Amino acid sequence: MPKNIDWFYFRKSCITCKRAQTHLDEAGTAVKETVDARTVRYDESDALKVLEGIDKLVAMRGTKIEEFDLKKDRPSDDVLLAKLIGPSGNLRAPTARIGRTLLVGFNAETYEKALGR
Repeated sequence: MPKNIDWFYFRKSCITCKRAQTHLDEAGTAVKETVDARTVRYDESDALKVLEGIDKLVAMRGTKIEEFDLKKDRPSDDVLLAKLIGPSGNLRAPTARIGRTLLVGFNAETYEKALGR
């Protein structure tokens, strides 16, 4: 059974966020909670709190996809923040929580895999 997105952090003016949202809409994926990155900012300490309850972090930037197993081999906070924080000093958008997986950035195939499709 396909999964839904538990939490989706996005910025309406962001091209990557628009691609992610279009992908989710076309797939009929339900989003339980959305947070607008323009009005709610997550700094470094907030970004680390977003990782609470997360077993796997997938950071995507362009064609580069990096996976981190936070349960077995959690990297240092500095390494994690380098993947979570964008040039503005806040959590990168889009960011999606699917179960115990956190996706930062967007890649259609990675979203499909995480959603079980």
